[in-house]
Amino acid sequence: METRTHKRWIFAMGTIVLLAITAFAGAVLLAGCSSEPVVEASQETTKVVPVRITPAEERTFVEELRVQGTLQAKNAATVSARVGGTLEQILVEEGDSVVASETPLFQIDSLKLQRAVDVSRQQLEVARCGRAESEANLQRLEAILDKAKADFERYTRLYEEQVGSLSRVEQYESEYKQASAAIKHAQSQVNLAEETMRQAEAALGIAEKDLRDSRILAPISGRVSAKLLEVGEMASSGQPVLRIEDPYILEATAFLPASYYARIVPGETAACLDVYGEKLAELSVSYKSPTIDPTLRTFEIKCVISDPPQNVVPGAMADISVYLAQRDGLGVPAAAVQVRGNHPVVFVAEGQTARMVEIVPGLETAGWKECRGGGLQDGTQVVTMGQFLLNDGSPIAVQKEAR
Repeated sequence: METRTHKRWIFAMGTIVLLAITAFAGAVLLAGCSSEPVVEASQETTKVVPVRITPAEERTFVEELRVQGTLQAKNAATVSARVGGTLEQILVEEGDSVVASETPLFQIDSLKLQRAVDVSRQQLEVARCGRAESEANLQRLEAILDKAKADFERYTRLYEEQVGSLSRVEQYESEYKQASAAIKHAQSQVNLAEETMRQAEAALGIAEKDLRDSRILAPISGRVSAKLLEVGEMASSGQPVLRIEDPYILEATAFLPASYYARIVPGETAACLDVYGEKLAELSVSYKSPTIDPTLRTFEIKCVISDPPQNVVPGAMADISVYLAQRDGLGVPAAAVQVRGNHPVVFVAEGQTARMVEIVPGLETAGWKECRGGGLQDGTQVVTMGQFLLNDGSPIAVQKEAR
């Protein structure tokens, strides 16, 4: 009996201890939900935020479209053979400078063409001799005609005076008519000889021109950029032999999306070129294609480059920035701009307090964002570091002004 009572006492004491532990744990939990941590959270929200600032300033902003283009010579010529024949000489090498209408480039089979000239000259001499012979024959027949005419007239008078016979008159009349017909034939022979001579002169002119055309002079000034045939090869008329490019006037060619067509004005739209790190002076668009490619929906533009640097040559790739719009305005570093409540804002430093200012962003150039509207002024101190920790009215401590 005592044993059973003792067990019950032990069970009761365990229950009391368990209740005590539970009560203590509840007190601890209630203490965790007390107002003291709230006070600490409130203090956290008013913690001073270290920031850096940069003054807003007036800058030039541009809207630019960046594309890649290719440099090519504005003045270039593919020089072809004018007459067919064996390529006898190439008188220049790639890279050589040439002068228009002065520098000889190559020679086509001069011996064959010189012989053709000689043959044409001989044919012309033969034609001249033929004309001289025809003229001499005409003069001989004219003399015969004069004699026949005189005889015919004399015997006609005698017959009228009833001295001569009619048969003699008819005989001299026949001779006169034959002489007249011979004169007409001789005159046609002279005309034929003259035409033959003109034809021979024309043939000689063509042969001489072919001979001159066999030695080609540079059509433009520049440098030889390519040799397309070698000495000894056959060149037909019109076949390219050399290419000449003028390296002193280049064109940068690029293609822009069709949506920008109306915004490009030749002679007014500015552009900037970067050729393998070589930045060129600001240029203007000199050409805009009159149509848009219906397949690619692009159009071509060109910029002329006069006296380019030595390492800027035809065939190089160029990074082209086309300036679609350009204006001066107040700007801030682009990193300072945030979006709060669907509105773009910046924080400005007013003493030891940050103030949130709504802005109307515009163009962005070189890491600076244009701010339109009256919220900012030139020199306004804008927070450029630590701004993401700020709210309107947050206390701040300026650590260092960013430059």
